Amino acid sequence: MSIDVKKKELIGNFARDGELYSLTRLQVNDHDFKSDSTGIAIPHGIYDLTQNKEYINIGSSHETSEFACDCILNWWKKHGSKIYRNKGSVLILCDCGGSNNARYYIFKAQLQELANEIGIEIRIAPYPPYTSKYNPIEHRLFPHVTRACKGLIFDSIKTIKEAISQTTTKTGLEVLVDVTEKIYKTGLKVKEEFKKNMKIIFDKLLPKWNYRAVPESLAT
Repeated sequence: MSIDVKKKELIGNFARDGELYSLTRLQVNDHDFKSDSTGIAIPHGIYDLTQNKEYINIGSSHETSEFACDCILNWWKKHGSKIYRNKGSVLILCDCGGSNNARYYIFKAQLQELANEIGIEIRIAPYPPYTSKYNPIEHRLFPHVTRACKGLIFDSIKTIKEAISQTTTKTGLEVLVDVTEKIYKTGLKVKEEFKKNMKIIFDKLLPKWNYRAVPESLAT
């Protein structure tokens, strides 16, 4: 599957690019100052290439490694486990920055916890810097989500969820949307013990970017 976080959106009465039909004239603020917003929406996308389905979790806190792994866990519990439970591993294509930064120990620690919980191997294959445009989610999903939301005023999380849920294509793309209300803390650090005894397995080819998190129940 392919994952990424779409552009964060301030929630409020702000003007947005695009046009839409309306029975009344809409008045909005011409500047989107954060101080005038009522919150923020962080759309984390998981695109299943084999099923042509997209799963978006809208967070309202911070984009952290814990948030990214919770989104994957939510996808697994509601959808992935029904399709891939008998598979040996899951391949995740992603950028090498952001909440799933290839250099962050915290992401590897959260990923190991995720693998332990779902019970299957998770293989990470990040795209090197300046190549994220080749990540399938960037051109198979996000442009269609942008089109579905054009001109719409994001005055609430509910409005955003309903708009994204209507995204579709001629090839049958289906988008399922959930809202994550959990508050995520920033600046978390991993214990030195994890760094010394890390179970993450790095590939011989491009180990900086390619690695696996194997459930401890399978590694022993």
